[in-house]
Amino acid sequence: MASRPLELYHERTRRRGVNPLVYWPVRWVLKPAILLYFRLRRLGTEHVPKGGVILASNHRSFLDPFALGCCIGRPIYFVAKRELFRKPLIGWFLNCMGAFPIRRGASDVESMETALALLRQEQAVVIFPEGTRIRTGSLARPRRGVGRLALQSGKPVVPVAVTGSEHARRGWRIKPVKVHLRCGPALTFPRVDDPSPFLAGEVTERIWPCVGLQWEWLGGLPPLRTAAVVGAGSMGTAAAAVLARAGLEVQLGCRTGAQAEALRADRENTRYLPGFPLESRVDVKTVPEIELAGVDLVVLAVPCASLPAAIGEIGARMGDRSAVLVASKGLVPPLGTTPAAYVSERVPARAIATLAGPAHAREAIMYGASVVVATRDEDLRRQLRDLLEAGGLTVEATDDVTGTELAACAKNAAALATAAAAPRGANLAGAAAGRIFAEIHELAVASGGRSETFAGLAGAGDLVATAIAEGSRNRRAGEMVGAGVPAGQVEASLDQTAESLATVPLLASAFEREGIHAPVTTGLGRVLDGDASPEQWLESVRSASPSRRRTHAA
Repeated sequence: MASRPLELYHERTRRRGVNPLVYWPVRWVLKPAILLYFRLRRLGTEHVPKGGVILASNHRSFLDPFALGCCIGRPIYFVAKRELFRKPLIGWFLNCMGAFPIRRGASDVESMETALALLRQEQAVVIFPEGTRIRTGSLARPRRGVGRLALQSGKPVVPVAVTGSEHARRGWRIKPVKVHLRCGPALTFPRVDDPSPFLAGEVTERIWPCVGLQWEWLGGLPPLRTAAVVGAGSMGTAAAAVLARAGLEVQLGCRTGAQAEALRADRENTRYLPGFPLESRVDVKTVPEIELAGVDLVVLAVPCASLPAAIGEIGARMGDRSAVLVASKGLVPPLGTTPAAYVSERVPARAIATLAGPAHAREAIMYGASVVVATRDEDLRRQLRDLLEAGGLTVEATDDVTGTELAACAKNAAALATAAAAPRGANLAGAAAGRIFAEIHELAVASGGRSETFAGLAGAGDLVATAIAEGSRNRRAGEMVGAGVPAGQVEASLDQTAESLATVPLLASAFEREGIHAPVTTGLGRVLDGDASPEQWLESVRSASPSRRRTHAA
């Protein structure tokens, strides 16, 4: 049977509304079933006025329109994706129940006209401003269609939140989960015949926080509004700037009171990031002064070697509803643990993410940067992607935490090796970097990481940026190591930490655990430990064969 043109469904909805012979019998059956099976809790239904009204709700499940329909004693009308109307029987039934088609992801003039016609007839119209179902996490950003509809119709808007409905369906099975729904006081706006996109957006921005208020009252995951950055070096200062640009209230935690006083007085990090005044949303404090239990996001912008001390200081003070973003690149001593794994074992956070990719602090503030956010938590992944993009960054989100963190180790070690070998020629420098990168890639794959992560921003992209950046600490450290300067003196002469100096020796134990033959990386580690000279290591680079997996029995 051929599908009907979508225009027929719109025309029927405008002229006839619901089909009473279908709608009311189905409602009489479904409403008690929904109330009992899903233990539907309805709050604030007294806020829904008579006559034309827009019910602006978040969207978690197919169940939402039916739950909303149980709130008032009259039919409601709602949009449904046009794909549902391709089968004539399903399309006819949905249309009889008050649904009309919409083209998701695009401006749909016809759907807007249908909604306006219904509101003029004093009907109740449900709008899902997110544009699609958001099954997990906090609310998504709204689209401005609800603001435009409110202005063009002049009808009141009731903010509504639904929680729990996302758990109702597993495959074809409908589970008896508990669903909560809360309506807030109606909002009214002056009628405007042809509102501009800007005006529609402004009205939407006034409606959506009211939906969020109902959502949080019901216990929904709140958006990221506040952040604390632990570490006021160049990366920590840049992270605070990006988060402030995204609209968060940020506390920048300094290690010492003297550093905090200087930053408060100058409103600029003259030592680590001169020339960039702190945003007005950034509040400078010492780390002990920050009330960590009350912040939504904690950013750890300290070297891996300092993570144990930092976690020891803040771990017990963090709340279980806070998320953590780890900006450290390397391995945590003494066991060579990856940063996210180390933090997750010691901090009662709701989720842990790691930040990687080519994001040198000065350029990130001036021109933006392309970064990688890695976390196994889907909710936090979406939140951080939206947040950092609002702050001016381009974000690639992944669930490959292990691959992302070991790719950062690979780029640090390869950058150190490149600079150490460069005085002996570009060919040898390239061989050293390539061998180390390949060896750590094998470690990542053996540990559960993915090859494509190494080929992307977190690996190859970050390596190129580190190799050519004038202010690269790992490159400067490599130059000194290649000149024969002991690692201890190299670290003392640098103004900030070069993660590779501590990471390369820790990689040796990781290779040993996985039974991986990695002569170039372990050879560089012996140079840093003072057990070999740069010349001896470079000779091993010339003669090294490609890395191969070694069994423990061998």
